[in-house]
Amino acid sequence: MARTKADFGATLESAKARSVGQLLLRAARLWNEQAVRRLRATNPSVRPAHTLLLPHIDLEGTNATELAARIGVSKQAVGELVDDLEAQGLLERVPDPRDRRAKLVRFTAKGRKGLLAGLAVLMEKEAEVAARLGERQMESLGRTLRLLVEILETSEE
Repeated sequence: MARTKADFGATLESAKARSVGQLLLRAARLWNEQAVRRLRATNPSVRPAHTLLLPHIDLEGTNATELAARIGVSKQAVGELVDDLEAQGLLERVPDPRDRRAKLVRFTAKGRKGLLAGLAVLMEKEAEVAARLGERQMESLGRTLRLLVEILETSEE
């Protein structure tokens, strides 16, 4: 049985190492973890869960149901994150002009400023990676990722 478990482990690790999707997930996790560490230096209340939510909020606002669908969590989980970020003054809930019973989650002025600071951290990280990869490879990576996003956004499930 130990041999079977060892064989499975080796097979699994080999498959993960060859999987582009697995590499993308790992790179995204590492990138996010490193960015959050940097952001926490200036804003200790930033949590990784916040960085999963914030990119999915449209500037004009997004309802909680849509946010939950975009990040793949429950509406209740989104509500807790929004409550936390609202208490920090980064988000606000406002009436949805298309449905007065619903609320939109949107950035406050402080939240928009924080969003720009977060993007600056990502750009700083990107420059560091480009310095190690080389500008040509970084540009190629950017083109490839933009194309991948386009393909995935237009593909049928």
